[in-house]
Amino acid sequence: MYDYIHYDSPLGMLTVAAEGDALIALVIRGQKYEERHLAGERRELETPVLHQAKIWLDRYFAGDRPDSEELPLDPKGTAFQLRVWRTLLQIPYGQTESYGAIAARLGSSARAVGSAVGRNPLTIIVPCHRVLGSDGSLCGYAGGLENKKKLLTLEGWYKS
Repeated sequence: MYDYIHYDSPLGMLTVAAEGDALIALVIRGQKYEERHLAGERRELETPVLHQAKIWLDRYFAGDRPDSEELPLDPKGTAFQLRVWRTLLQIPYGQTESYGAIAARLGSSARAVGSAVGRNPLTIIVPCHRVLGSDGSLCGYAGGLENKKKLLTLEGWYKS
């Protein structure tokens, strides 16, 4: 059983979920894998960690630079996915990295990294929107490319 809240954001409705004292999911309504990330028995209840996540999101969307390390995270995934998601946490606010560069660092393929990035259950907090194609293109975002543009614009990287 996990607890969840809804958060109305500039990207639309987000669902933030926690098990105990750690966040397990943050999804944009309608994003790819939404049902998978939010499967299981749940109840709508704003626990302290979900309140903390709400404050973090308020700060993020206000243009502050909250650090993901401020939040206790416990995403569920394979060992490889967890390695990729930990790597995403190292990409600084307002900066980007390519799938290929991450793959080289992990001794993997860009395709495998892309698959793991796409299954990130903690979008925004684990900044998968900061990963680009090798040519700098805005490719592959489970929450939709328009939302990826909005996030990168907010962070000052993307200029439309």
